[in-house]
Amino acid sequence: MVEPGAEEEKEGRLANLMKMVREFLYGMAAHDTIRLAMKSRASLEHLFILITLGDLLGVPILPPYYSLRLVPYFVPHIRNWKRRMLRPKDFLDALF
Repeated sequence: MVEPGAEEEKEGRLANLMKMVREFLYGMAAHDTIRLAMKSRASLEHLFILITLGDLLGVPILPPYYSLRLVPYFVPHIRNWKRRMLRPKDFLDALF
């Protein structure tokens, strides 16, 4: 006689095992690649914001007309961008 709930417990263990295997394979195969892609995207985004809104930091690159047209898209990101651009840098920042 099979206990009630034993089947669900077995399925739960199997699902948990499959989840662990998926996470392990993700960590082995894709984690570094995804992290590098996210880091590259962030640096390109910082560069684009610097080119378009560099006047906020005193770097005049583009005419203000084009910058003003792009401001509505960047307003949510300006505070974090200024904090990242103006914070002191360390040689360990290049490593991580």
